[in-house]
Amino acid sequence: MDNGPCTGLAAVSTALLAMSRRLEVQDVLRTIVVSARELLDAEYAALGVPDDHGGFAQFVVDGITEDQWRRIGPLPRQHGILAAMLHQDAPQRLADVRQDPRFEGWPAAHPEMSDFLGLPVRDGEEILGALFLANKRKAPGAEHSRGHGFTDEDEELLSLLAQHAAIALTNARLYERSRELTIAEERSRLAHELHDAVSQKLFSLRLTAQAAAALVDRDPARAKGELQQVAVLAAEAADELRAAVTELRPAALDEDGLVATLRNHVRVLDRAHTARVTFTCDGVRALPAAQEEALLRVAQEALHNALRHSAADRVEVTLARAPGGGAVLRVRDWGKGFSPSTVRKAGRHLGLVSMRDRAAGAGGRLEVRSEPGAGTTIEMEVPGG
Repeated sequence: MDNGPCTGLAAVSTALLAMSRRLEVQDVLRTIVVSARELLDAEYAALGVPDDHGGFAQFVVDGITEDQWRRIGPLPRQHGILAAMLHQDAPQRLADVRQDPRFEGWPAAHPEMSDFLGLPVRDGEEILGALFLANKRKAPGAEHSRGHGFTDEDEELLSLLAQHAAIALTNARLYERSRELTIAEERSRLAHELHDAVSQKLFSLRLTAQAAAALVDRDPARAKGELQQVAVLAAEAADELRAAVTELRPAALDEDGLVATLRNHVRVLDRAHTARVTFTCDGVRALPAAQEEALLRVAQEALHNALRHSAADRVEVTLARAPGGGAVLRVRDWGKGFSPSTVRKAGRHLGLVSMRDRAAGAGGRLEVRSEPGAGTTIEMEVPGG
């Protein structure tokens, strides 16, 4: 694979940059495996993340078709060479893995592998996974056999890649944990909002019922009117409670997609606030998970600001397909507005810095348009996946 030092460094740089740009753990694992196989010019590569029960919580492969993977069967267990990589710091470089005394065979549909290079991916004392490659491809014109394919240079390169893989994987785990905390915080905040809305409905229901009781004897007609209002308020309270049950379930972004999740979120906020909150969508296709996550969180932050700080009686959320693919999100309110330059001086007020960071992290842009007395528009655009 030696195409000169510049080409080699460029390939390593590209691989490391690709890993650092991923936010989801599964995306990071896939990028590590693909990068390792391409850099070392091997037929097969895999990375297994161990669980606490002698198996693997995740196992990502490259070089094997989906049909082959299905026919191979269940995920491997922590035994043989895989177990050695999870318990030893030293790389495992073998001329023929099948001749190693620790080799315990593989399923019938498993491809034949000979030369082998693997090592653990570590974060300090914690073993994050086992990364390995098999079947080094011969360079054009090379006379050596496949059994001695992997070199000292390959071993050094894989060690370097594994060190950076540990950083990228740790960062992805931290990101996912922070996202879980954000979701929990958001659900808690919505629970308070919905509780307030339901409490107000029930308070009105109680007062109206008391008024009806007081009027039954002296003004039956007015009492009947009050009782009809009781029925209306009871129906609204039931709607609020159903909305609370729906919203307090785990976030459905992964299952339902951005459009359905955002529509449900807007519906709940419309019920919980006196302001009219609407949502429209036009031609938006599914986007990469990181972009959908960023769009949803920016929409939630912008809606929170509009409903808490703008005194608007109307908030409009639109999601549309961008001209070159991707999507454009707009959250507009007709409230009191503000001076963006003044808010900028106040640092992280209204979460604008956080929203900009989310947009940038998803490869997009964020624009804030506002002025006192003229409302506010938050616009975020992300490119197509």
